[in-house]
Amino acid sequence: MLRVLVSLLGLVVGYAVAAISGEWAIEAFSSDMHDRSLEAIITAMFVIGPAGAIVGAIAGFVLGRARKD
Repeated sequence: MLRVLVSLLGLVVGYAVAAISGEWAIEAFSSDMHDRSLEAIITAMFVIGPAGAIVGAIAGFVLGRARKD
């Protein structure tokens, strides 16, 4: 049960961190002059954010295992 909860926490945190940092990176480095902010938000929400969520869920699954001391 702990592993599932830590996985879900990793999923949420991974999405948030990736979406925010991805939006910032696209705003900073995109060469699009007309709709840079729209490009940054859509890409962060639908590409970079879900990728971060997957990485966060996997990391939470691995790190959330019960420790046998």
